[in-house]
Amino acid sequence: MLAGDSLASDISGKHVESLKPGSSDKQESTSSFPQDVLTVDVEDYFHVEAFADYVSREHWAQFSPRVRPNTERILRLFAEYGCRGTFFILGWVAERDPKLVRQIADAGHELACHSHLHRRVTTLTPGEFRQDLRRARTAIEDAGGVRVQGYRAPTFSIRRDNLWALEILSEEGFLYDSSIFPIRHDLYGFPGSPRFAYRVHCRTGKTFFEVPMTTVRMLGATWPFGGGGYLRLLPMSYTRWAIQRVHRKERQRFVLYLHPWELDPEQPRIVAKWKSTFRHYTGLGSMEGRLRELLSAGRFTPMIDLVSQLSSSDFTAALETCPPSPAD
Repeated sequence: MLAGDSLASDISGKHVESLKPGSSDKQESTSSFPQDVLTVDVEDYFHVEAFADYVSREHWAQFSPRVRPNTERILRLFAEYGCRGTFFILGWVAERDPKLVRQIADAGHELACHSHLHRRVTTLTPGEFRQDLRRARTAIEDAGGVRVQGYRAPTFSIRRDNLWALEILSEEGFLYDSSIFPIRHDLYGFPGSPRFAYRVHCRTGKTFFEVPMTTVRMLGATWPFGGGGYLRLLPMSYTRWAIQRVHRKERQRFVLYLHPWELDPEQPRIVAKWKSTFRHYTGLGSMEGRLRELLSAGRFTPMIDLVSQLSSSDFTAALETCPPSPAD
């Protein structure tokens, strides 16, 4: 059996341990619930998967970069609300603007890896993935002066058919991944995988965690919320309801994610098909207001803090086998 096949079997419930925060049913208030996780995928508007068919990587340098002012805008917002988060940085950005990476680190945020060239893992061989990973991590660590322990794949592109990527991440010394989205989608998704943070048993024997993107159960299905296009496009009433349900009914944290370009309604327009245009540009003007609402109402932490808590002895007793529900 191949390593990827073995891990797929594990994540289907045989060797996966679900991790739950130790909380009481009486714990209702936002202030008493463990902090949620705040993340940013640091990439520019021309890096996104929606425009991959229209903008070649060889032409990236010809575009006017906006990632620095947009990321600085996010840093100011986080400082205003006293929030710390995890910044998954594209290696391409780190090589060209190391001062921005240092600025993020100096503000007290975690530096993590978002690949080097924003290529979906589904398009790479294991060797290509490892090479891309190493180059990106080196660029980020050289710029930031800190160890990078977390990874998020472009377009959430770790799925059932390429779980060998988790083995490589563990081999390369990463502590956690946050690339799996347990939903059905035309570009990504791993339906049936556990919906909340879990420990994955890799061949390295090292402790390794998966922190999937947060979902909510409704009408017998699993639905996304709380980040990116889902935060921009879906009603805020739905987002508020989903957060409360995950907190109060499932006793879990939620992972908020965003991109710097999502706070930039003045960015240059790239001509593409209607679906790509709709997904990328809709809601840019309202994103800051929605983000401010979540930051003001919640309590957030970098992902490494969550993973460290789950690794501690306080959470060991909460480990339990977690076969997926047939409904997932």
